[in-house]
Amino acid sequence: MKLKPAFMATITLLVLVSCATSPLGRRQMMMLPDNQLSAAGAQSFATYKKKLPIEKDSTINRYVRCIADAILTAANLPADQWEVVVFKDDSANAFAVPGNKIGVHTGLIDISENQNQLAAVIGHEVSHVLAKHSNERASQSFALKQGLGIAQQVLLGGGNANSGKNQMIMSALGLGAQFGVMLPFSRAHESEADEHGLYLMSAAGFDPKESVRLWQNMSKGGAKPPEFLSTHPSGQTRISRLNQAMPKAMRNYNQAQATGRKPRCG
Repeated sequence: MKLKPAFMATITLLVLVSCATSPLGRRQMMMLPDNQLSAAGAQSFATYKKKLPIEKDSTINRYVRCIADAILTAANLPADQWEVVVFKDDSANAFAVPGNKIGVHTGLIDISENQNQLAAVIGHEVSHVLAKHSNERASQSFALKQGLGIAQQVLLGGGNANSGKNQMIMSALGLGAQFGVMLPFSRAHESEADEHGLYLMSAAGFDPKESVRLWQNMSKGGAKPPEFLSTHPSGQTRISRLNQAMPKAMRNYNQAQATGRKPRCG
């Protein structure tokens, strides 16, 4: 009976915060204030800038900035309030974080065959921020820990703290939470950012068909973990979903072209 108030408080909290909706209409759970996430993102970005060398080539920086500005403008975000940094690193990586920060590795520029392919990745990363996926992930983690804490009190609070059976149940709960909740949600975030990023890049005037070619190139890398143990969809799953969303993206692209949105970044 002592656990009931804590349990009810947790459920009430989840009900109150589970009212957000992603850009694609998926219901979300948000527990953290946006300014807290923005502060954390800015701090993380500052740390990252201290760890990796920054590309100083003005041509490369103008190229990346041009693409990022077009994406941000299409997303109705104030491009002049975003910091865009190119890092000298061979990995094909890019990221965007709350606090209006975008980072692009030179390795991604190398593997991207044209501005449209780089726009696909930047659009994907900006979509993570627009959908507040970092807030959702942090909220999920917090809720999961609260739920496991309550379960642990139920199972281990009756003087059986050393019970092998109870310990086994707790291990199973942790494993089930990891592979049954957290990883699938991460894959959902990636798929959502893929689709919304496709719409974003096409609305900015970049050819969305190039996104499929980019992921095909990236899928030619080394061995990948099984999809059910991965935080990202498999290359083929990702490409299949992009193709499903392509008709809408092409409509966005054609409309952008008709209204004069034709980025010439490189």
